[in-house]
Amino acid sequence: MADRPVTDAYHPPVKRSVEIAGHKTSISLEPLFWDMLKDAAADQDMSVNALVGKIDAERIRSSTPPGLASAIRVWLVTARLP
Repeated sequence: MADRPVTDAYHPPVKRSVEIAGHKTSISLEPLFWDMLKDAAADQDMSVNALVGKIDAERIRSSTPPGLASAIRVWLVTARLP
């Protein structure tokens, strides 16, 4: 992940478009999470869109599915846990 000054970690969410199963949608995430998402996609040798699609599919199977942006944040944090 790119080094960022500590103050950048508190940057407000940035909206970006992604495509999931052929449908475009926009997601608002803090730049820190966008960086983490790009790194995770690269680690898994897949595109950001493909990883978001994977996270979305997991989210939908949940008994109480959160919003997509929340699901991405949770996935990113739990994916890095031992």
